[in-house]
Amino acid sequence: MSVTFRVVPIGVVRSPLKRREQAPKQEHEDAPEAWLELDPGFRDAARDLRAGQALLVLTWLDRADREARVVHPRDDPGAPLTGVFSTRSADRPNPIGIHRVRILEIADGVRLRVDALEALDGTPIVDLKPVLDDAGAR
Repeated sequence: MSVTFRVVPIGVVRSPLKRREQAPKQEHEDAPEAWLELDPGFRDAARDLRAGQALLVLTWLDRADREARVVHPRDDPGAPLTGVFSTRSADRPNPIGIHRVRILEIADGVRLRVDALEALDGTPIVDLKPVLDDAGAR
């Protein structure tokens, strides 16, 4: 395939997690609160977001190994090597992170404090999407 894509970050994660070894594997494993700092040019795109709302945050895991094709799940050397498409590993050809969070606070219209985010400080944010309820609302 020779198709390429241009992805423009909409913001950046601000987190106390500075190194990969500090980060939990999943948000429910004691991930800390973090801030999503959106570029001010996306203020209108964020205008209807509200505290309490659940979001899917898509990130570009910029410190991932894009050459990885197989990994030991959860970085456990005792686990059998597994194809990355069968894992949630950050190491993969296109390291897109998907994180479900809840908005705790919105400041200045472009800063969102969220619960339990396992992304590292400085991780580029690619997109935000609302979590749909069971009826598919929104």
